[in-house]
Order: sequence, then C-alpha cells, then structure tokens
Amino acid sequence: MLRQALLYLMSGNEAIAHAVMDADVDVVAAYPITPQTTIVEKLSEYVASGMLDAEFVPVESEHSALSVCLGASLTGARVFTATSSQGLALMHEILYIASGLRTPIVMAIANRALSAPINIHGDHSDIMGSRDAGWIQLFAENPQQAYDFTLIAYRVAEDNRVMLPVAVNVDGFTVSHCYEGVRVLGKEDARAFLPRTPRPRLEYETPITVGAMFSSMHYHVAKTEQAKALESSLNVVKEVFRSYPMREEGYDVVHAVNTDSPVMVVGLGGVMGTFRHLGRRMNVGVASLRLYRPFPAADLLPSLREAELIIVLDRAYSPGAPAPPLAADIKTLLHTAGLQTPVWSVVCGLGGHEIRLSMAEKLLQKALKAVREGAGANISFYLGEEVNTP
Repeated sequence: MLRQALLYLMSGNEAIAHAVMDADVDVVAAYPITPQTTIVEKLSEYVASGMLDAEFVPVESEHSALSVCLGASLTGARVFTATSSQGLALMHEILYIASGLRTPIVMAIANRALSAPINIHGDHSDIMGSRDAGWIQLFAENPQQAYDFTLIAYRVAEDNRVMLPVAVNVDGFTVSHCYEGVRVLGKEDARAFLPRTPRPRLEYETPITVGAMFSSMHYHVAKTEQAKALESSLNVVKEVFRSYPMREEGYDVVHAVNTDSPVMVVGLGGVMGTFRHLGRRMNVGVASLRLYRPFPAADLLPSLREAELIIVLDRAYSPGAPAPPLAADIKTLLHTAGLQTPVWSVVCGLGGHEIRLSMAEKLLQKALKAVREGAGANISFYLGEEVNTP
C-alpha cells in the first residue's frame, strides 16, 4: 500500500536526482555539462552526506561516464548517469554498445542544442542524433514527470522481458531548471516499486563472455533480436505506466486531448503544455508523446485518424532529409494506415528560441482557417516571430 507521498519544491534536475536516490542506485558516473550539471551535483551531495549509499565516480568525459555505467551494469549494479548536447554526442559509440549488450542503464538527458554555433539552450537536436541507438526514449513535460519517469525507467529497463537502456528526456532549462511542487514516493515505496530482479551478470565464480566477436550471420540474428526486444518493450512500458503507484489512472504513452477536433498537434516535451493550454481554449486537438522509442503508433493513430489537418512540431531539424525526425515518423504512420491527411511540418524552438503563446496561437488560427477552407496540402516551415504563410 502506498504511504503518504511527500511534496517538495524542486527543479526538474533535482527531481531526477531525488528519483535516483529513491531508486537506490549502486553506481553514479558523472561528468558535468550544462544544463544537466545540477543533477550530478545533487547526487554528489546525497552520496557525500550518506543519504545515498552508492559509488560516485567522477570521470574525465561523457564517453567514460557511460563506459563506467556499462561495466558496472554488467556486474549487476543499478547505475545512473546524465548528459546533454555535445556530451551525448561524445557518448555515441557507447550508446550502441549499451543497447547491444542489453544493459539496463538509466540516463537523464537535459535536451540541448548542438554546436555550431555554440548554444547552451534547449531543443531536441541531441537526442534526435541518437534516436536510432536502440534506447527506450521517454519525454517528460515537467519536473513531476521527470521524477516519475526516472523511477519508471528503472522498472522498465530491468524487466527481464526488456533488458534495455532507457533515456529520460527533459527540455533543457524550461524543464531541467523550472521549479514546481513535486510529489515523491519516498525510499520505501520507491524500492517496493523497484524490486531487485536477478539477471545474467559477470561474476568471478561463474565466468561468462560478453560482447564477443560475432560472425555476420550471428550478428544479424543478435541485432534483429535486439530490435524485436525494443519493439515488444512497448507493452511493458504501458504496463508500468498504468501501474505507477502515485497516479490512480497511471500514465498513457500518448496523452491526447480534444481528439474530435479537425486539427491535431503532435509533439514531444515541455512545449506541449503550451499547445494543450491553447488547444482547450481553441478546440484544437493535442497529442503529446511521452514515449518516443519504441514509437507508440497504435496508441497515437486513433487520435489522428479523423483529423483533417495535422501539425507536427519538431525541436530539431534533419538537414537534407525529406522531413524532420518526428514529422517523418508521423508521415510514415499515416501512409502505413492508408491516410492522406495533410501534414504541416513545423520546426520550432531551436536553441531555446522561445515558442511564445502568441506564436502558437497564430499557428493554430492559421490551421483552423486552412481547415475551413479545405485543409490544403503538406507543407514545411520554421516557426519564428511571424508564422510563415502556408
């Protein structure tokens, strides 16, 4: 039975650190990078004060941080690290090894722009460059979800039906440094939610080989099994989302409102709160993806099936590609379902460029007008101070 949840004023980063402490991790590997730094700073305080009994390993780079987590996870330890932007890019090699070796690592990513030009503010360019590394991808809209999703990430990652690393994404600064009241489970309830489960691991007395050279045939088999494990993890994520003890109704992998509207907006992360606020006032549908990989196609499609126009928000771009990352996913989903709904592919909020309420409202007004006049065709544009004329 859940005990009384406690309410604290915390930033998104502090909420993640608190969840890591409540999860009773064994190893934290840390290398600071803005805007993630306060996560590992807080964890170092917890370890130094004895509030968290863990090995805190300060390393010389993000590549080493994830490598430490990889090795520790293979011994059966519960591990954590965090990063952003160029740091995630530096981890790129190890991201694939972590998923290929089926290590249940949990990593927080305070999403941030990539250089050049240098920019420390939030967008999704970092994680979209790593979206195909085989990690489960969760997106939190606020500090409460940052706390909840970090605990959920451990439960999913360590499930024997999954055994894959999980990234918990929060928008840099707008969520990582935003303060709000956060309800926490507390150690006892969190650890009841996250029981230790036996899994294959490196042991001195019973040696095994991990990560050996594979022939082409066996490599192909291993990678297809890994891909199928990621795809089938969707059901486990949904199961854990539903069973999260602090929410009677649980979480949905896709949070959709006003689904009977002729205009639907689809996106990821903190900006969706802005559009949901407007959507309720302007009768526009909004679908926020809390799970991005594996892609929750069957859960999203019912919200889009009756729409006459779909707006897809990407806080990243994909140079030279037919569409930005999320828009490409949505167009594939619609094509597979036999739908020809017009899609407005909107790149917005790069490098922390503020998506103001007035900008979002103007975009939705144009979309509603387009529907009244017959919806139109697929278009792509960048959302700036002035919405480009479709």
